[in-house]
Amino acid sequence: MSETLLQIEDLHVEVEGREILTGLDLIIGKGEIHAIMGPNGSGKSTLAYVLTGRPGYEVTGGKMLYKGEDISPLAPDERAKAGIFLAFQYPTEVPGVSVVNFLRTAYNAIHPEDQKAAMAFRLFLQEKIDLLEIPTELVDRYVNQGFSGGEKKRNEILQMAVLSPELAIMDETDSGLDIDALKHVSGGVNKLAGPEVGIVLITHYQRLLNYIHPDVVHVLMGGRIARSGGFELAEQLEAEGYEGLAKELGLSVQDIEEVAREEGAS
Repeated sequence: MSETLLQIEDLHVEVEGREILTGLDLIIGKGEIHAIMGPNGSGKSTLAYVLTGRPGYEVTGGKMLYKGEDISPLAPDERAKAGIFLAFQYPTEVPGVSVVNFLRTAYNAIHPEDQKAAMAFRLFLQEKIDLLEIPTELVDRYVNQGFSGGEKKRNEILQMAVLSPELAIMDETDSGLDIDALKHVSGGVNKLAGPEVGIVLITHYQRLLNYIHPDVVHVLMGGRIARSGGFELAEQLEAEGYEGLAKELGLSVQDIEEVAREEGAS
């Protein structure tokens, strides 16, 4: 059994007074890939945001232990320095800041023991660019400005390669990607996976899991993990949808849609 990297126990989270996570339990070990699936409003993005310390997400109960330490008191930058990384569903544009300068600043902030001058960082970055087969000219453009959906997500994977996190949370990385872009991005994640990093894939659909094969698939519904299993669970959801499982749990489509509005509004 792999060493535990992240342990979540009975986690309750509120957003603007509304409880979104209602007692979530999850254990992720080093070197493991976990897929978290679920309909809109199940709390998937809330889980990603509360783990990375986004303001407005209040932990009202339970524990989030990362490498055995409670991360609840830590600010977002402290969590990043500790090795927690989030790839956003909708990456933000940063006009006027080139990708290479953005990445160098981020790297030096997270690795104060290994500050890299401009030329040394450029050589280091080129190794990552070559590994991920990303066009070199992408890093000279402003961060995400004018990027296609695929370029934005490939830039997120490049950030992951540069920062070398121990826990990588991929929030709907497949969102807005065509098949070719999905293959490129998935290939990058597979190259960065390894025994020292735990990966959480948050997705609606099975298609991402055709390219990045998870060790465990979880279904998040009603603010907690409703089912866990292997790849066959993802196949079942793709074939049958979430409605049957929602009925088993006593949730109506209206309940799920109401929480989705709350989660989306945050």
